[in-house]
Parts: sequence; structure tokens; C-alpha cells
Amino acid sequence: MVREIVKRLLSAVVILILLSVFVFALFYIAPGNPARLIAGEKASKEVLEQVTRNLGLDRPLWQQYLSFVGNAVHGDFGISYRSQMPVADLIAARLPVTFSLVGGAMLLWLLIGIPLGVVSATHPNTWRDRLAQVLSQLFISMPSFVLGMFMLYLLYYLPRRHGMMLFPAGGYSQLAHGFAQWAWHMALPWLTLALLMAALYQRLTRAEMLDVLGEDYIRTARAKGLPEYKVIYKHGLRSTLTVLTTQLGADIGSLLSGSIIIEQVFGLQGVGALAVNSVNSQDRPVVIGVVLLGGFFIVMMNLLVDALHVALEPTLRK
Repeated sequence: MVREIVKRLLSAVVILILLSVFVFALFYIAPGNPARLIAGEKASKEVLEQVTRNLGLDRPLWQQYLSFVGNAVHGDFGISYRSQMPVADLIAARLPVTFSLVGGAMLLWLLIGIPLGVVSATHPNTWRDRLAQVLSQLFISMPSFVLGMFMLYLLYYLPRRHGMMLFPAGGYSQLAHGFAQWAWHMALPWLTLALLMAALYQRLTRAEMLDVLGEDYIRTARAKGLPEYKVIYKHGLRSTLTVLTTQLGADIGSLLSGSIIIEQVFGLQGVGALAVNSVNSQDRPVVIGVVLLGGFFIVMMNLLVDALHVALEPTLRK
């Protein structure tokens, strides 16, 4: 196990290095001059050259990259071209918003999607199964910004017309200001993201459990007289957890790197919003920092999923 973990860690380092090279090269060849954007269109040639030197853009590309990697190892992702603030500080200020969004939504989509998948699998081709299938197909097909706008209209604009304030239209309240206020501001983003993701987990749980419930050991468990709930949850659902944790790890890793559309719809200034603003302004250090952060989250979640697989499958420990 130790040897396998070391191999995966080394693989993660290689992936992050390749990712950094790709992103750095991509934004280096992208059109536009960051120095010109910062200095302004009317800046003189002398001012433009001074800004270029200050940003280090006059150095060879390989020197810029090695300098960036060396600093990144120590947690320094450089200085934002736009705000002149450390990139690490900009990202750190946005992480609580994104963590709040993904963490709360994850609990909701698991509580919604997995039970619905179990109901569909244990009652195939019934009205309950058909209803769950129709709803899951609806939310899978619906763009996230459409669902977000619908939730705002249904739970914010309509109640407000009648003098009620069920939920705020958007924004973020820090957890330090109170749990209730924090959860109240996050309720609509949580519900929107949870409905989109729960549809996927309902279909995944249903498909896996339909296969598992037809296995010989399930029939044997029933023949032994085990209660049906034990057959379904202890034997059936547990056998699907490996697939579910794999999907969950990939989803959390990608969402932690920025749920861009949901953040934009609800005015949440998270990592996704930072990435969009940085791309639009060609703030290369921030973009590279966000991409590397996203890659780090995905790699770490994959390592966690591998560890969970070992815990769930005793045969993998040998």
C-alpha cells in the first residue's frame, strides 16, 4: 500500500507539472499584451517598457516559467497583474465561498439522489421509478443557468412581489457572521446545484443497483430470510459505493476548482468568478494559479477515492 501511494503521489506531481507547462504556454501565446492592459492604451513606450520589466515579461519564457514553479512550490503564485496583490491571497479569499457552495450542495445531492436511485431500482417500471426517471432526465438536460434563474424567479421574485422575503437574491454571508445567515444566503445556490447533481446520482445508483440486485448472493441473502432492508442497504447499496465514490471524487474535485455558472447566477465571488474575471483581463498569474489549484483538488480527490476503495473492498488490501 505504501509503495502504491508513493507511486500515485509521484504521478500527481508529474500531472501538475505538465498542467502548469500547458497552461503557462497557452496563455503566453494568447493574443494581447498584459503590460499594455495595465499601462493603458495611451501609455507611452517608456511606460510600457517599464511595466513590462516590472512584470518580468522581458525575460525569456523558460526563465519566467522556472521562476513561477520555484515560487509555487513555496506557496507563492506571483502577483496579480490587475490588483497587484499576491495570487495566493486572492485565491484564499475566494475559497470559503466555493467550499461552502460545494460542501452544502454535496450533502443535499447525496441525500436526494441516492435514495431516489434506490427507490427506482427496488421498484422498477412502476410509477415511482418512471417519475424519478423523468425528473432526473429533466434536470440532467436543463442548463444550470436556466435552473438557477428559475429558482430565483420561483423563490425570490414571486414571494417578494407578495411582500415576502424567503431567500436573498444572491451574495455571500461569512460563516463567522452566524450559521443561520450563512445558510440562508447559500440555500438557493445549494438547491440549484444539488438538483443538477442529484439527477446524475439517481441514474447512477439505479443502474448499479439493478445489476447488483440480480446477483446470486442477493438471492442467497433473501433465501436465508434476511429482512429486505438489510438485503437492499447492507448488501445491495454497499456494492454500489465504489462506483459512487469514484463519481463523487471526480465531481467534488472539478467543482472545487470553480462552479462558474452557479457562482455567476447567484453573485457568489468564489474561485469560479475569479477565474472568469482573470481570463477576461488576461491576468495570467491568477489564471495559472486557479488552474493549478483545480488540478491539485482533482488529484487529491482521486487519491482519497483510492483510499476509500481499499476501505470498501477488503480484497484490494492484499
